[in-house]
Amino acid sequence: MRVRSSGPGRRPLAAAPGRRPLAAAVAVVVALLLAACSSDGGGRQDGPVTIKVWAWYPAFQGVVDLFNRTHTDIRIEWTNAGTGQDQYTKLQTALKAGKGAPDVVMLEFQELPTFQLTKHLVDLGEYGANDLRGNYVDWAWKQVSNGDSVYAIPVDAGPMAMLYRQDIFDRFGLSVPKTWAEFKEQAQKLKAAAPEVFMTDFGANDGGFMTGLMWQAGARPFDYDVANPQLIDVNVNSDPAKKVMAYWEDLVDSGLADTTAYGTTDFYNGLGSGKYATYLAAGWGPGYLASVAKTTAGKWRAAPLPQWTAGENAQGDWGGSSFAVTDQTKHPEQATRVAMELFGANKDAWKIGIDEAFLFPTATPILEWDYFRTKEYEFFGGQKVNEVFVPAYNGIEEFDWSPFNSYSFNQLTTAVGQAVEKQASWPDALDTVQRNITAYASNQGFKVSQ
Repeated sequence: MRVRSSGPGRRPLAAAPGRRPLAAAVAVVVALLLAACSSDGGGRQDGPVTIKVWAWYPAFQGVVDLFNRTHTDIRIEWTNAGTGQDQYTKLQTALKAGKGAPDVVMLEFQELPTFQLTKHLVDLGEYGANDLRGNYVDWAWKQVSNGDSVYAIPVDAGPMAMLYRQDIFDRFGLSVPKTWAEFKEQAQKLKAAAPEVFMTDFGANDGGFMTGLMWQAGARPFDYDVANPQLIDVNVNSDPAKKVMAYWEDLVDSGLADTTAYGTTDFYNGLGSGKYATYLAAGWGPGYLASVAKTTAGKWRAAPLPQWTAGENAQGDWGGSSFAVTDQTKHPEQATRVAMELFGANKDAWKIGIDEAFLFPTATPILEWDYFRTKEYEFFGGQKVNEVFVPAYNGIEEFDWSPFNSYSFNQLTTAVGQAVEKQASWPDALDTVQRNITAYASNQGFKVSQ
């Protein structure tokens, strides 16, 4: 909105003493109209619109700087409000208070239903987000959308594969397993030749890791649709899930797999010392491994995740994130653009994301980009490891999360962790999780089916 000026070279008429109240009234009206124009999310304003972003991606400052250099109408102010649950707690507090939330926020896939349920996410479909649907495979787009409603823009994902020590495999004559049965056979062969070496480590403290393995086996612990938010099907202790738990319990009890907690110093030392012959990793794993086991550079290789049935291409995902827009934004259109364009299919941004942040992209144009797909990793002896992870990503099938994922993951890691510590039944631990989650969901007002 603009106010007509008196024109070049024209001097405004002096107000007569008796007409000052009218002039003052006009000035107030003009000021109010100008304020309305500048505060309107869709209106014009002097200078760029400031969009506040919360995220904890590594090397993210470079991505923010790139965006600000290449956009004159929007300026990003970035805050690292904490990693994972630390950020979510602050976000929930701000949303509940009605103030203090960012315009755009990084949310992991599994957390989206929680914020959708409380109706604090803007429908980006109203601002053109559906134009990007063709840039993402079906499962990834459905993680962030429901019909034509879009609640976030996918950024990265965690398709799973097996990273293995080529030198250890060569030394003990191991072959790369294609099935989980073969994985156990090679683990037994390794244990017989080198009792101090484990085939791998099972991180019972990581709900995302365990869920990824169960996802691959066909388990679907929840059936949930944000369009019917009070209905949920809970099936944590399904036969496929129990099959996974029974398999890993057997490997651990046989001394073939370790149970050192992920993310600990002992785990990092194990990756670097040769204690583990394999690391079951997500798409961000190659960069992560290179950062925590630098002395093993050149010794690792990547192979597809073993299958439960020979010849199949069943896959699971461990991790993945997106950008959502909160209902506290005053600029939903510009905030949506930020969510869509910060990474999106921007190759310059993704060079930072790939090379410095070790992210695995979800956008098909980036996945098909030669720079990414055929990138040679010195840490893996020059192997093009993304030629392993990209087919895994494309093979992932749909998966629903609950709107109380933090509680679900806590129940899973607690129950399985206790089973490991007490040498109790791992499949029975899932029965405990099933009971606890069902009771919790019912107490929260959900109509639960099993």
